Amino acid sequence: MLNWEDPVKQFKSSGVQQRATAMLATEALAAVERVEARVQSSEPRLVNAVPSATNEETVPEDAIGVTGLEQVEFGAKRLAVDDKQMINCRADVNQLVPFKYKWAWQKYLDGCANHWMPQEINMNADIQLWKSTDGLTEDERTIIKRNLGFFSTADSLVANNLVLAVYRHITNPECRQYLLRQAFEEALHTHAYQYCVESLGLDEAEVFNMYRELPVVHKKAQWAMRFTDSLGDPDFHTGTNAANQRLLRDLIAFYVVFEGIFFYVGFVQILSMGRRNKMSGVAEQFQYILRDESMHMNFGIDVINQIKLENPDVWTDAFQAEMSQLIKEAVDLEIEYAHDTMPRGVLGLNAAMFEEYLHFIANRRCSQIGLPEQVPGATNPFPWMSEVIDLKKEKNFFETRVTEYQTGGALSWD
Repeated sequence: MLNWEDPVKQFKSSGVQQRATAMLATEALAAVERVEARVQSSEPRLVNAVPSATNEETVPEDAIGVTGLEQVEFGAKRLAVDDKQMINCRADVNQLVPFKYKWAWQKYLDGCANHWMPQEINMNADIQLWKSTDGLTEDERTIIKRNLGFFSTADSLVANNLVLAVYRHITNPECRQYLLRQAFEEALHTHAYQYCVESLGLDEAEVFNMYRELPVVHKKAQWAMRFTDSLGDPDFHTGTNAANQRLLRDLIAFYVVFEGIFFYVGFVQILSMGRRNKMSGVAEQFQYILRDESMHMNFGIDVINQIKLENPDVWTDAFQAEMSQLIKEAVDLEIEYAHDTMPRGVLGLNAAMFEEYLHFIANRRCSQIGLPEQVPGATNPFPWMSEVIDLKKEKNFFETRVTEYQTGGALSWD
């Protein structure tokens, strides 16, 4: 039976106490020496931080990023701002502050302030209109179903890309913080589409499986999938010029193209219906989603430009030409989607107008990441879209929620 008043006493007669004391002293001395060596070191060592390289280039150990799951060592130096990088960073990603990219933290705060939930939007008028026999034309019904089908899959693809691929390659904690918020918002958007489908009594299997049954929706989803497959490859790691370019290409594919071009035909179509007091609930859901997606895209563009700044060797003439071609292919796919969802003029819109709009949007996206415009002089046939994105809307608070609603803690009463 142990003596809890003097747990060492029982060992005295056998000499175990002396041997244990000597062992502890030796281990303590070794621990002190390790701490002193770590404090004097210019860089903290992160155990198991270096994965095997799959590229022909040799990946330098100090160029490999960390996951945040490495063993925690005692005595590491305190983190300095200059230790942080967007990719290939050796600094401890578990330490959020000090911030290096304050814009990333501000975007996280803005996203939290603009929180919303699908159930807060009144869908009663939409339900009555959808059920009425003469409320909507077949072309208008096609627009609703096509876009719910595409978007319900698209935001799931984006969420999977963030969680399974992008997050592990971004080695900056404040950017990771925003990625977590974005991942939640992507889930929220998928929830919104499900809420619309359920409210209108649509065939859930038809809508959510549309990307496997409708060619024009399948093409866009399949286009995006190969980039998620690339980043999600467990053997892929950044640290070489070729690997860094691969990451940058996939970020451009998702942030500039998928969220910055592929979504905009659907946004214009649905919001145009709302402007005509048709399907106002669905339109309001899409208005919130557009606001979120605009923030996602701007965040991604900032990340892309920061990677270019910190890794100038990736932005070669050949790579720029490849990215320009990538965007051109995406515009062609989205033009095809516009023709498919709008074979005839409806809502004062037609497919030709969308071709001009997509060239205008593509020019803006190219300029934002430092590429030449593809169709100089393209104009915006939907100037009201800029108002939807950029300007505050006044609404009757007792009838519906204002688009710029913010959580109470974020409101300024000045």
